[in-house]
Amino acid sequence: MSAADQPDAVLASDAQNGNRRAFDLLVIRHKAQIYRIARHYIGNAADALDIVQDTFVAAWLALGSYDNGRDFGAWLRTIALNKCRDFGRRQAVRRNVTRLFGLLDVRERTEPSADVIAENAQTDNLRLQALDRAVATLPAAQKEVIVLTAFAGLSQQEVAAQLGTSVKSVEMKVRRAKQRLEELLRSDGIQ
Repeated sequence: MSAADQPDAVLASDAQNGNRRAFDLLVIRHKAQIYRIARHYIGNAADALDIVQDTFVAAWLALGSYDNGRDFGAWLRTIALNKCRDFGRRQAVRRNVTRLFGLLDVRERTEPSADVIAENAQTDNLRLQALDRAVATLPAAQKEVIVLTAFAGLSQQEVAAQLGTSVKSVEMKVRRAKQRLEELLRSDGIQ
């Protein structure tokens, strides 16, 4: 069995013993899911990439405290959610300070030219942007469950275990989040 075929627990144990290649394989294995979580939690691709990097740096630094009896993916998702929460708090502080001093936070955004992207792709892109904006406005508890179920692909049982809550609570939060997202998207004119 090659190193790439090893279970997460074996790779994590090897990484704890200083095997950087083992950790690199874990990064390769989990980075897409961590990106999806961050992208949909934050609503911004560039910031999501920073969160992915912060997540894996934090994981590397905390690897000595990782318990091999735990699911490595769940451990990483916990770190990623914490990084997303930290980012959200920093953004809230920044917005409040900006408002306090009457400053505007202007970010240049480059939109692809109409010549490059077909009309359908533009429509899809607008829908995705609207969805990202809508998800970003959800309360943290709803945002977490919708990101973990819809975008990270976890079952409600896995999310309940991840967040230390009941399946019924996750189910209720998912239902409320979906209802709120539908309202927000309708108000944005997205059907």
